[in-house]
Amino acid sequence: MPGQGCLRVNVEAKLPWYKCRSNAARAPIEMEEKMRKMELIAPCHFGMEAVLKREIQNLGYEISQVDNGKVTFFGDAAAIARANIFLRTTERILLKIDSFRATSFDDLFEAVKAIPWADYIPEDGKFWVTKANSVSSKLFSPSDIQKIVKKAMVEKLKQTYHTDWFEETGASYPLRISIVKDIVTIGLDTTGESLHKRGYRKFTAPAPVTETLAAAMILLSPWHADRMLIDPFCGSGTIPIEAAMIALNMAPGMNREFTAESWKNLVPKKAWYDAIDEAEDAIRNDAEIHIQGYDIDDEVLKMARANAKLAGVDEYIHFQQRDVADFNTPKKYGFVISNPPYGERLSTKEEMFDLYKTVGRVMSENDTWSFFLLSGYEDAQKAVAAGGNRKKATKNRKIYNGMMKTYLYQYMGEKPPVRRKDK
Repeated sequence: MPGQGCLRVNVEAKLPWYKCRSNAARAPIEMEEKMRKMELIAPCHFGMEAVLKREIQNLGYEISQVDNGKVTFFGDAAAIARANIFLRTTERILLKIDSFRATSFDDLFEAVKAIPWADYIPEDGKFWVTKANSVSSKLFSPSDIQKIVKKAMVEKLKQTYHTDWFEETGASYPLRISIVKDIVTIGLDTTGESLHKRGYRKFTAPAPVTETLAAAMILLSPWHADRMLIDPFCGSGTIPIEAAMIALNMAPGMNREFTAESWKNLVPKKAWYDAIDEAEDAIRNDAEIHIQGYDIDDEVLKMARANAKLAGVDEYIHFQQRDVADFNTPKKYGFVISNPPYGERLSTKEEMFDLYKTVGRVMSENDTWSFFLLSGYEDAQKAVAAGGNRKKATKNRKIYNGMMKTYLYQYMGEKPPVRRKDK
């Protein structure tokens, strides 16, 4: 594990700690040093890695690797708390335990058994493999992978704690196993319930976009709080709510709980208290925000308003019953960030084409505006062009929304004139 070779220096003697301490005192210090710098894994939607990487760097952490659907970075115990509370676009934070090659169940068993599990799991800890997935690997059965890993962990912990039975009445330590091209990665899940569950979305409309994906769409755009933002297909309000939270610099994980909060052996309580204090101090309640959400269904808008209130941002968002065909604003240089309906589950193909054609007309009538549209509708660009929009998408970003392939179509409008600074 990174950081194991760090040396603590005795200030007076100017000697490494291992020359200044007795063997009896050395063990807890070794553990402290090992946990001082860990590798943490942050999974995300495929296609959103760049946004998540920037978020992690803005928190002050060093990136170690970027892969499809995840970003790995270095951090200490406090990073577990801060990442869970502050990051908007990841699904969870995993403490990376080990990574190795395994092409047989014997390989898997021996490698897992070799891990010093007592460094992570106390004798009364409850541990299990909550999820295992395999891609292009010889080991492909999730249930078998889960059983072998659990068995190997039990054998190792039996040797360490000198017992034949574990009550597992203490804190929970769920693991996640990923095998990609025979490379096994083991991570402890510090989060628990996925981070897209901020705690505010108690009411949902059909086909909602997740909170993490909504935040990523916003962060991919150059939108700032001083520009108007409208979601003409707002549904239960996720995009407007996430935008308001971003504008207010409100940490998404402030009002929920995390699995690692009970890991007294790994993450001190003070780390969580400090992270919450930091989040509260960072909120900008004086921000001027112009965010609107439209929907044709008044019942859905009631959900959106209730969710915004639960999120604490209801006073910053104006929801109204309006069809996208009635989109009209005197404001210039604003942003439309939206997840329009797509797929036969919601409409017929003819209705879908007409809907996107209407969006194209709206775009042509508001040519200073920027439009960011997430859609899985295969003829989206064609229909938008048929509506009168002559601009081509500035960029199309492929994003997997769950197992569905979608595209974030980015149509950039005109830049506002540069304001003169007062002399």
